[in-house]
Amino acid sequence: MKIGLKSIDPLWFTVARLGIALVAISILLLFLGRLKRPHQQDVPIVVGIGVMQSALFVTLINVGLTEVNAGRAALLAYTTPLWVTPGAYFFLKEPMSRMKMLGAALGVCGLLVLFNPFSFDWNDASVVKGNAILLIAAMIWALSILHIRKHQWKGSVLELTPWQILLALLIIVPYAWFSNTRPVIWSTELVLILLYNGVMATALAQWASMRVTQILPAMTVSLGFLMVPLMGLLSSTLWLKESFTATLGVGATLIIGGLVLQTNLRKPSVN
Repeated sequence: MKIGLKSIDPLWFTVARLGIALVAISILLLFLGRLKRPHQQDVPIVVGIGVMQSALFVTLINVGLTEVNAGRAALLAYTTPLWVTPGAYFFLKEPMSRMKMLGAALGVCGLLVLFNPFSFDWNDASVVKGNAILLIAAMIWALSILHIRKHQWKGSVLELTPWQILLALLIIVPYAWFSNTRPVIWSTELVLILLYNGVMATALAQWASMRVTQILPAMTVSLGFLMVPLMGLLSSTLWLKESFTATLGVGATLIIGGLVLQTNLRKPSVN
């Protein structure tokens, strides 16, 4: 995404990846014979995820990436556990064992170690703006996770995904069309980046993230997603030549330790 945004405006990047994702999932559902209108009971989740996760979250991530380096952007965008944990406890009434609370605390500590707010210039308005946008994106995604867990699903995640993406496109396309966006610099590299982001990072990833959110507790899901910024830091170091620091190892250890504590490793009893 960081590389692609050098050649395309953030809004049209969002439109392109959502458009490709919509085509990919629609073709799959047509092949499976499962492309159908959503049930009335699922309209709230189509609207909620379409607006929050497909439209706002994706757009804000792209905009934030233009101001913040890829490694830090990944960390900020995935501060979701900070906002999901109280929501899961107060609104979803998810049980909080000591091990789960300790796991969440370790994961958040790992995130804070990796984030290190003292490592960048707070006087730079564009940097502060980028960081704020990414934090807002994380909060919005946290609301999406809580909504997915709370909703009583009638249709499957896969069947509802194209409708959520279509709604997002209906919101973003007019805004992008009338905005003063910069021209696209087409290249083979950009096309490959758009295809990857559309098929893998949007179509497949959005379906997988919503499906796992249905299955696992909200806290476990949000903490599990912390592996994404960890991979973001590693890949940005390898491919974008962003700085590698000693705090990476400490933060990674805390996040992985938190994940282990969040996961129930006990074997189910046999009656």
